[in-house]
This record gives sequence, structure tokens and C-alpha cells, in this order.
Amino acid sequence: MNVYIREMKAHRKSLIIWCIGMIALIGSGMGKYAGFSSSGQSMNDLMAEMPKSLQAFLGVGTLDLSTAIGYYGVLFLYVLLLATIHGAMIGATIISKEERDKTVEFLFVKPLPRKKIIGIKLLAALTQIGLLNLIAWIFSLLIVGHYSKDASIAGDVGIIMLGMFILQLLFMVIGTAIAASSKKPGKAATLTTGVLLLCFILSFAIDLSEKIEGLKYFTPFKYFEAKNVMGGGGLDFVFVGISLVLIGVLAVSTFMSYDKRDLNI
Repeated sequence: MNVYIREMKAHRKSLIIWCIGMIALIGSGMGKYAGFSSSGQSMNDLMAEMPKSLQAFLGVGTLDLSTAIGYYGVLFLYVLLLATIHGAMIGATIISKEERDKTVEFLFVKPLPRKKIIGIKLLAALTQIGLLNLIAWIFSLLIVGHYSKDASIAGDVGIIMLGMFILQLLFMVIGTAIAASSKKPGKAATLTTGVLLLCFILSFAIDLSEKIEGLKYFTPFKYFEAKNVMGGGGLDFVFVGISLVLIGVLAVSTFMSYDKRDLNI
């Protein structure tokens, strides 16, 4: 438990900053919706004038931007990107920081097996991403609800936040797996972020070209898109299954790799 508290304290300030950033993103994004609504300009007409490729990427064709929840569906892409970057970073750093900061000896003189320490670190990372998800969920309900004119948004916000949490967890264990197997722990966060950006770029490329749509299984950013999940679409069980399998495999890989690796003291 001391290790868990130590990890939570070590990431307390950064979590607060991420939460403030999340609130600011949602608040400023929906503020733009309020500006367009008050001007009388039709968001649907405005988006219709944009290039087809950009419309496909934003999901404009299936989201009604004249409604607050429809506009939030477009904004959600950036909310998701922020949350997954946090998940990837916390996963990589919570494993690698002992070697990076030269505190390995301090941690491993404790009468705890290495696997238990990793388990506690993963629990702390899970708590961190859960708290960020909870903050995003609460403020999405509050801010989007403020502009929704009594329309029920709880169901749509809840389902996309569930999808976001799964992806947060997935990128977290991608980060832990890379950090646990890397011989250069200082570069783990960079490598993990690189993987995330490649996935994001691939999702954008798929939106631009239907010829490579089959590659959607290789980028988590295509798993739970707001345009498919909202409005009663729900989570695709195929993508849920793929995500859970990957999370399980990467979590096991984290334990096995870190348990066998020689640590840099």
C-alpha cells in the first residue's frame, strides 16, 4: 500500500494539470458551439461546404451539429486524443521512472516481489486514468447538458466515455509493455507516444481512403468513434473483444518482461 500511495503522490500534480486541460478543452469547445448557435449560422451548412475528406474525418455526415450532443460528438475526437495520450504517458512513466530517476534500489529493497510491485504500479496507473475519465464524464454532462435545452444526453455521454476508458486502458498497457521490455527506459514514453500517433494518423488515412478500410482493426481510434457509438449505435462487440484481448496480452507481457529484465541501477 505504501508503494501505491507513493505512486499516487508522485503523479498528483500532473493529474491535476491533465484534469484542468480536459475541463478547458470541453468548456472551450462547447463555447464555440454556443457562439455559432447564437449567431444563427447553421453548423450543418457550414460543414457541408468543407471538403468531403474533412467531413468524413469529423463524422459530419452522421452527426447533427445543430444539437449540442452532435457537436460534442465532433469535439470528442480531441477529448479522446487527450485522454489516450495521458494513458500512454502514465503507463510508460510509472514503470520506467525508477530507472530514469535512479531510485530502483530504494524501491526494490522493500520485502515485496517484483511482480507485486508492478501490480501495485498498474493499479495506481489505472486509478489515474479512471480519475481523468471521471472528470471528463462529469464535466461533459454538466457543460453539454447546459447547452442541450433539456434533451437527454446521459446515455450518449456514458457510452462514449466507456469506450474512451477502454482505449485509455489499452494505451496504458501499451506504455507499460514498452517500458517493461525496453533497455532504455528514458525513451519508453517517446516510443509509446510514437505508437499512439501512428495509430491516429492511420485512422485519419482510413477516413480519406475507403480502399484501406480493412486496416481499421489496427488502429484503436476507429474502434469507438462517436459517430458510430452515439444515437443508439452502442459499442461494437468485435472491437470490445479485440481491445480486451490486447489489454490482457500486453498486461501479461508487462509482468513477464519486467520480471526477467536486468534493471539499470
